[in-house]
Amino acid sequence: MVGKKDVQQAAEATAWNPVRVLSKWGVRSGHAYTAGFASIGISLVSWLASRGKDDSKAQSDRWGIFVGQWAPTFLALGIALKNEKD
Repeated sequence: MVGKKDVQQAAEATAWNPVRVLSKWGVRSGHAYTAGFASIGISLVSWLASRGKDDSKAQSDRWGIFVGQWAPTFLALGIALKNEKD
C-alpha cells in the first residue's frame, strides 16, 4: 500500500522547486527581505522623481505602483526561503 509519505517523497523527487534552487545557490531570506524593503524605497523615490517632471500625475502614479508591486513578491519569497531552510 502506498502511504502519504511515499507520495510526498515521489513528488519531491520529480518536482522542480525554484525556492529550493535559490536556496542551494545561497540566496537567503534576509536577501529577499532586503530587496523587498529596498523596492519600497525605490518606489517612493521613483514616484517623487517622476512627479517633479512634466509628466502627468497618472504616469507618476503608475510608475510608483509598478515598482511598488515588487515588494510583496520579495517579501513572500523571503518567507518561502525561510520555510525551505527549516
